[in-house]
Amino acid sequence: MLSNTCKYGIRAVIYLAVNQIEGKKIGIKKISEELTLPAPFLGKILQMLAKKKMLASTKGPNGGFSLAKDAEDITLFDIVEAIDGTDVFEQCMIGLKICEDDKSKEEKCPFHEKSSVVRTKFYNAFKQQTVKDFSTGIKNADEILTF
Repeated sequence: MLSNTCKYGIRAVIYLAVNQIEGKKIGIKKISEELTLPAPFLGKILQMLAKKKMLASTKGPNGGFSLAKDAEDITLFDIVEAIDGTDVFEQCMIGLKICEDDKSKEEKCPFHEKSSVVRTKFYNAFKQQTVKDFSTGIKNADEILTF
């Protein structure tokens, strides 16, 4: 349901929250190596999130990325909205054209109404889940952020 771009963005923001040290930025090379993601693609994603004021970015030899907001003030929904938009929470889960939003309920596929409960739960979970929730859970479990 989420694009790979969005998944990578979520992983990178959580990585930054877990590894953030006051006043320090983490370089794109380190993030991409740790998360095994291509650096150029990841760089574009992180720049997109920096433009949306979720991340702070500094260029140069000591540059890199850090959270621009407190981890508790960034929800998964915020990241999804910045990268993929909110259509994922509204579209037909199997992608049928008959379910386009401008159509009446009678013209949508039979699965569309049944899946609305799932879409609503998905939406609520992403609105309530913060980056801090993830980073705290990972730190408490003493886990390494691998995917």
